[in-house]
Amino acid sequence: QLQLVESGGGLVQPGGSLRLSCAASGFTLDYYAIGWFRQAPGKEREGVSCISSSGGSTNYADSVKGRFTISRDNAKNTVYLQMNSLKPEDTAVYYCSAPTTVQAMCVSPADFGSWGQGTQVTVSS
Repeated sequence: QLQLVESGGGLVQPGGSLRLSCAASGFTLDYYAIGWFRQAPGKEREGVSCISSSGGSTNYADSVKGRFTISRDNAKNTVYLQMNSLKPEDTAVYYCSAPTTVQAMCVSPADFGSWGQGTQVTVSS
């Protein structure tokens, strides 16, 4: 299983910003689309954003469009999620994930089967 490690979470006030990082260990991210997902207490996990292996294609959940930006630096084997204008409803554990097989494009959330341990994001005054 591919190993992914998220970091960058924390407590932030509404309207604030955080940048999450997803670092790969033991494999290169170059050939994989990477997705960010989140799970709030009592809710199902939901897809937040996804980026293709080249970085040329991205998509976002409607709830974060215009506020979040996904990017990647394949030289650093890392994917980022810049989160601006954070809202209390963004509070969740955020996970990055890779497809279970080598896959360059973001096609379906069901494709993603390798998960990091998650990083907590809390938006509160």
